[in-house]
Amino acid sequence: MPGTARLAVVGTSGYAFTYLQRARDLHDEGVARFVGACDIREPAPQALALMPAGAAVHRDIDTLMRAAEPDIVVVATPPHAHRPVAAAALRAGADLLIETPPVLDIDGYDELRALTTQFGRICQTGFQSFGSAALPPLSAAIARGELGEVVGIGAAGAWVRTDAYYARNPWAGRRWLDGQAVVDGALTNPFSHAVATALLVGGVAHRDPSDIALELFGTRDLEADDTACLRVRFDAGPEIVVAASLCAEQDHEPYVVVHGTEGRAKFWYKTHRLEINDERIPVAPPADLLRNLIEHRARPEATALLAPLTSTRAFASVVQAVRDAPEPAPIPEGWIRTVGDGPARHPVVRGIGEEVAVAAERLALFSEIGVPWAGPNRWWRGVHRVRVTP
Repeated sequence: MPGTARLAVVGTSGYAFTYLQRARDLHDEGVARFVGACDIREPAPQALALMPAGAAVHRDIDTLMRAAEPDIVVVATPPHAHRPVAAAALRAGADLLIETPPVLDIDGYDELRALTTQFGRICQTGFQSFGSAALPPLSAAIARGELGEVVGIGAAGAWVRTDAYYARNPWAGRRWLDGQAVVDGALTNPFSHAVATALLVGGVAHRDPSDIALELFGTRDLEADDTACLRVRFDAGPEIVVAASLCAEQDHEPYVVVHGTEGRAKFWYKTHRLEINDERIPVAPPADLLRNLIEHRARPEATALLAPLTSTRAFASVVQAVRDAPEPAPIPEGWIRTVGDGPARHPVVRGIGEEVAVAAERLALFSEIGVPWAGPNRWWRGVHRVRVTP
């Protein structure tokens, strides 16, 4: 396949396995040449079965880069390994698709941004919602003034996560692991798309916040939150409020809601459903971000990069704020009931599905909408290392 991009994947288990499948599909289509993978652990037989003839799984990123010489590297490692692996790939001359959360602080963002500039490389992030065909008509409606002045963007999500979810790997539910930041909280990993998409729709994703207010709570003996909300404000532009929980009675489809002075829009980013002023807007299927990166590399003037690193600067500030905030406050036992047994066991916070929705609708924190266990003095506010982008 002369002239096709050489593609490698770092990670072979968990969500990385889906990238191995995508890489093999693109290889079989002739869109890219799948030349290798990398994992510090022994790959499962299912992962090895996806490797084309001549492609090998290496034990470290430097060996992969020397042996396979990929043009594109997908970084689908645990979050705390994203920054060093991505930096090594950029220095070796590869373009990137880096899974979410791409980095865990502003320093990590600045390092990768500087490396892309220094080496003339491209960095796509794994926010699949950025590839939704619902975003262009939503942005166009906002630009035409169909909603009036946009005063705020809300987002809400509530899912069920069992004990098995937190037992799936050593970093699940952790803020730190072996001295390295992980920041696996509700807002920064499971609902990272809600936060990042709200920032993108608000037109502030590339900017530094002026203020971040957080309310972090937990129902388990974990370092990270499983129920949380935040408000992000900027020197100009709409405020962003996101509320999320992993302790729902049942899964609720997450969404972003745009509040305007003359209307509103709602975008369910998992199913790519869009309503503007209560009218359903038909949209095409979403774009695949890996294919988008390959097409952008080939013809940058014809294909825009859909989820560039530059659209995640504000999100990096949010992750850093969550990392540095005080530990989550425990939700009192009287508000929690336990459902299921063994690996299927999970806590349910009474009314949380409705409460995250109210927070997004009112653009208000849990304590401001009267959630009883989120009373006064349980919030934290701050922004760290805020800088103006040159």
